[in-house]
Amino acid sequence: MGRILAIDYGKKRTGLAVTDPLRIVPGGLTTVATNSLVDFLIDYIPREGVDLVVIGLPRQMNNEESESMRYIKPFVARFRKLFPQIDILYHDERFTSSLAQRAIIDSGLGKQKRQNKALVDEVSAVIILQSYMDSLDFQEKPLPPMPF
Repeated sequence: MGRILAIDYGKKRTGLAVTDPLRIVPGGLTTVATNSLVDFLIDYIPREGVDLVVIGLPRQMNNEESESMRYIKPFVARFRKLFPQIDILYHDERFTSSLAQRAIIDSGLGKQKRQNKALVDEVSAVIILQSYMDSLDFQEKPLPPMPF
């Protein structure tokens, strides 16, 4: 079992998060310029043993895909050609930027560091990854019996 890599794909910057090799703990990896993302992944994925990629699926409140999908779909198609052995799937990313900004504020970082957009992108990727992992935990656990 390899690492899970989460991608918060953006037009300019892309936030990345990854699990430990046992897939227990998610953590922020980095933020890269989107135009350098493929080169970064070509180096990182084989070196670190990634075998699943989760990419944020931007949706609007009415559940329709957002405008960002016109950038994400070509990236996913290219990824699948470069890494046919690695599964890539979408996971809902609604509210991740807001949640990331709130988490950064709650962490007590100074105002200047809180305005770092790259940090927001990386924390957003962590939130996408944690949300995906939580959804797996929920799916795998049986519901407890109802007390009657």
